[in-house]
Amino acid sequence: MHIIAFVTQKGGSGKSTLASSLAVAALEARERVFIIDMDPQQSLIRWSKERGEADIPVESVTPAKLSVTLSALEKSGVSLVIIDTPGSDSPTCTAAIKAADLTIIPSRPSVFDLWSSEQTRKTLKEMKGDYAFLLNQCPPVQQSARVESGMVALEAMGGLLSPLIGLRVDFQDAARHGYGVTEINPSGYAADEMRKLWQSLKRRLSKRSAPARKAA
Repeated sequence: MHIIAFVTQKGGSGKSTLASSLAVAALEARERVFIIDMDPQQSLIRWSKERGEADIPVESVTPAKLSVTLSALEKSGVSLVIIDTPGSDSPTCTAAIKAADLTIIPSRPSVFDLWSSEQTRKTLKEMKGDYAFLLNQCPPVQQSARVESGMVALEAMGGLLSPLIGLRVDFQDAARHGYGVTEINPSGYAADEMRKLWQSLKRRLSKRSAPARKAA
């Protein structure tokens, strides 16, 4: 079983939206997916209710219960767990980072988000966690200079996941109705980006061993 956590110390980076569409893309690639919503806003709990399906279970879990929950999920045959966290530095984020095989730090291509990403990276380095940046909500081609600047900044801080994720209405439409972008517009650009992102993550995770997890 592999565990991915979305963590950033700044809100508005699109963590929950990315997590929901990534979960659907992984499900379509035949993973058994489970989402843990550790954000007090519980956006993914609400997304799940809108979805109305049991194909991707979503559960709210406290830091104290995280280890036991993950152990039970692994025994049940779940192959991928996606953890969503608050947009702040907190014990919840610390617990998610410790549990994750890979922490994804999503960032918009703006200077404030990039500064925030640097703080998140410092936290992860101190904890010796494996991490990668994901540039999200990138503007149209005519504003590509700002995206290029963001890419350079994030590459200087550590690994940058591919592809970049564009600012596309499909993401909001999908999230609002309990879908992933690969469901709401399967042939769209957003769907293509999300499939490629999952393929990239799958290759990266496959290089790691997934040790058995013990209950705390």
